[in-house]
Amino acid sequence: MRTKIVTIIAFVFFISTYAQDKKWTLQECVDYALEHNISIKQSELRVAISEENVVSTKGNFLPDLNASTSGRLSFGSGFDPVSNDRVSTSTYGGSLGLSSGLMVFNGYKNLNSYKQAQLGVESSKLDLEKIQDDISLFVVNSYLNVLFAKENLTVAKVQYEISEKQIERAKTEFEAGSKPKGDLLNAQSKAATDEQAIVLNENTLNLAILDLAQLLQISPNNFDVEAIDIDTPSEAMLYKSPNDVFEKALTNRPEIKNAELDIESANYSIEIAKAAFLPSLSVSANASSGYGYDLKNNQFHKPFFTQMDDNFGYGLGFNLNIPIFNRHQTKSNVNRQKINYEISKFGLENKKLELEQKIQKAFYDAKAAAKTYESAQKSLIAQNEAFKNAQESYNFGAMTLFDFDEVRNRLVNAQGAIIRAKYDYVFKTKVLKFYFGEAFVN
Repeated sequence: MRTKIVTIIAFVFFISTYAQDKKWTLQECVDYALEHNISIKQSELRVAISEENVVSTKGNFLPDLNASTSGRLSFGSGFDPVSNDRVSTSTYGGSLGLSSGLMVFNGYKNLNSYKQAQLGVESSKLDLEKIQDDISLFVVNSYLNVLFAKENLTVAKVQYEISEKQIERAKTEFEAGSKPKGDLLNAQSKAATDEQAIVLNENTLNLAILDLAQLLQISPNNFDVEAIDIDTPSEAMLYKSPNDVFEKALTNRPEIKNAELDIESANYSIEIAKAAFLPSLSVSANASSGYGYDLKNNQFHKPFFTQMDDNFGYGLGFNLNIPIFNRHQTKSNVNRQKINYEISKFGLENKKLELEQKIQKAFYDAKAAAKTYESAQKSLIAQNEAFKNAQESYNFGAMTLFDFDEVRNRLVNAQGAIIRAKYDYVFKTKVLKFYFGEAFVN
């Protein structure tokens, strides 16, 4: 028993440790969000509703079938069903019936409604795809924000370590009498500022992790992400021009396909409205029978099945409706649907324009981010050299602590600039891959 308890405790400890050490990859974050996001689940339910609409419109081609029954109580004077004499009696009578109807022709309204419902399913699925893409982009952006915050925090910690060493050096030189106390106080002040920078960057990182965890709808406790390999940004883009991306996006983006479906659906709406101009034909069939029961004598007038057979009747019918004049209601409805059709066409053009503008912006933003990165890289190289020279000059006493801090501040700014440029470039290129239809997660 003791061995089992130890085993269970060890297993729980292992699981707990694994959960704490577990770092989520970008792909895992995207997959989890796509599976658990509430907006996506709602969109999936809307797809299910659209599929039920198809079932409903398809059922309009089938005949209906209804069963009915009724009953009545009679008291007092009445006719004897056998002798046909008037007698005082109490009876209960009932009837059973079946009826069915079928719409044979209604101006192809049922057919066009069915086709329109099928388009509704495709449209709902495209809406779902669009939401999935948006969520994926949000996750990628939030993930990169976490990595961006981590790198900034690392830079802040390195700078704090340098400040701590400066304090030790300034303290030693002050105690030796080679440096004034002001240098020591300046070093301590700089270290305090760098420590504040660590706190601010830690808070920024915590908020970035919180944002990503909330997007995934999981607890931020012990939540962390894996670093990803990022290629060095280059001005040589993946695509020659924004038009290359735009032309490809026109064939794969769900918002464009959905706008095209809106036009097709609007055309079906016109045909459905026109159906009211045409005659409609329906057929029907019914069968019924009845029975009576003498409550006073507690017996059927005739045997039940004999009554049902004697009273059985059936019939067939049809109804032809020919519209002649309905106060211009149908004509006005058709005109409204034609206007909606034109609106849908403008909607497609507007979607294309919006998409082209987004792609152009993403393309030139990515080019600008690449150039910014290259400039930041040159600046960082120069600031690193300047910092090394300043450190040597300060160590030999040829530079004041104030001037040395100025050089170090420029180095910190250069380090922050290259981190911002790098992640900005990465996200912008992922957006271009997104529009081009490529996998943008990896």
